[in-house]
Amino acid sequence: MSVIRRTLIAFLALACAVPAIAQVAPVPPELAARSWLLLEMGSNQVLTAEKPDERLEPASLTKLMTAYLTFAALRQKTISLDTPITVSEKAWRTGGSKMFIRVGHQVPVDDLIKGMIVQSGNDACVALAEGIAGSEEAFAEMMNREAKRLGMTNSSFRNSTGLPDPQLYTTARDLSLLAAALIRDFPEEYKRYYSMKEFRYNNITQPNRNRLLYIDPSVDGMKTGHTEAAGYCLVSSAQRDKRRLLSVVLGTKSDAVRASESLKLLNWGFQSYESANLFAKDQALATLRVWKGAENEVKAGFTSDFSIALPRGFAEKVKSEFVPEPRLIAPVAAGQKLGVLKVSVDGKPYGEYPAVALAEVPQGGFFKRLIDTIRLWFA
Repeated sequence: MSVIRRTLIAFLALACAVPAIAQVAPVPPELAARSWLLLEMGSNQVLTAEKPDERLEPASLTKLMTAYLTFAALRQKTISLDTPITVSEKAWRTGGSKMFIRVGHQVPVDDLIKGMIVQSGNDACVALAEGIAGSEEAFAEMMNREAKRLGMTNSSFRNSTGLPDPQLYTTARDLSLLAAALIRDFPEEYKRYYSMKEFRYNNITQPNRNRLLYIDPSVDGMKTGHTEAAGYCLVSSAQRDKRRLLSVVLGTKSDAVRASESLKLLNWGFQSYESANLFAKDQALATLRVWKGAENEVKAGFTSDFSIALPRGFAEKVKSEFVPEPRLIAPVAAGQKLGVLKVSVDGKPYGEYPAVALAEVPQGGFFKRLIDTIRLWFA
């Protein structure tokens, strides 16, 4: 048998072994950008990406982290929307885009948030950073700690604004993690601020720089960014028929291009994929035995509605199987991983997704632990 024939047979065998779902995967669009990523929010699936881990300057996309920490401070009640923050000279002098706050004046947190998100005000960001952490430098330390907690392994923050700094960088993947966390963790704040089309402060009305808010009614956020080094960037999110997609487009050549390429990516995701709703929030996948706990059982599931994105035509061919972690011993924390949900499509493996404890199970008393220890010897 010739080498060519053996190679051809091997190639055909490999092609036949490829899952059917892969053979019909939609062809993603090419964008006029340096890097991009499209995320299906319901299942955290990356539908397509180009250079998602390349480190790039985030410009004003940095303000997504500033907003995240501001919303966290509101939830922790260290500040409130009515809290007046005195504008420092540093905040007033900060260059770049502004909401035009005045040095020495007191501005409510609510207005500063609008100035940061709608007007992309660098002065508003510095004022918020100082009001929350005491200084922008201390706030930057908070930003990096939060980035680490969120799993943003390729990001470094040096200020609250996104003004250029040699040590300020992130990636499309990390930005998707941050933006998705902001939407999930602070849904009311996201809804309230990110869809605002304009904000008037100090007798100056400024429009939201996110063109998609004016073009597509399904788009309700999120943030633009631009510096000479970063190019024109946009993180955007849209919801259609209960599906939410999140796109990150970095390094385009103009404001118009970042909008058109982002919309192209979102439209492709909605048109090429459909959603299969598998489990509702807090629905039990299984009830598991817990050893040495105050309770004998705990339910495993998802803390939000769980769905997956599939190429159109495959939603009816989905099956799932829950595989639990072996021998669960208390204490069990709420949200602790208890196993994986293995999903197959048309009989082929498609993905594995972690399921978590829907309640905590504290450690049992001495005698309960002793009895379960003896039982485990014979289990």
